[in-house]
Amino acid sequence: MATVGLRVVSGNSNPKLAQKICDHLGISLGRAKIDTFSDGETLVELGESVRGTDAFVIQSLAHPVNDNLMELLVIIDARAFSISLWITSMPLPFFCLTSERSFEKLS
Repeated sequence: MATVGLRVVSGNSNPKLAQKICDHLGISLGRAKIDTFSDGETLVELGESVRGTDAFVIQSLAHPVNDNLMELLVIIDARAFSISLWITSMPLPFFCLTSERSFEKLS
């Protein structure tokens, strides 16, 4: 499998899975510092250049859904800003749904 120019970075939701994917591909997991400020804002700093590469972001949308989704979007924004050729978001298949009872309470 050709992995030249391929970068994988993980959000905080499932770094072990991202590491296993990288091990299977024979590449190292991309370095990224992902932190949360005291006011809840998300900080993403990429530790390597992704210029001219294909970038994959591994992130689950499991609980806490809002935090994980926002982290995913900030990671994508950081990668797009650094001019990656392709950005493929891979939110893990987790249905972010609530019970029917919760919908009844809202109406």
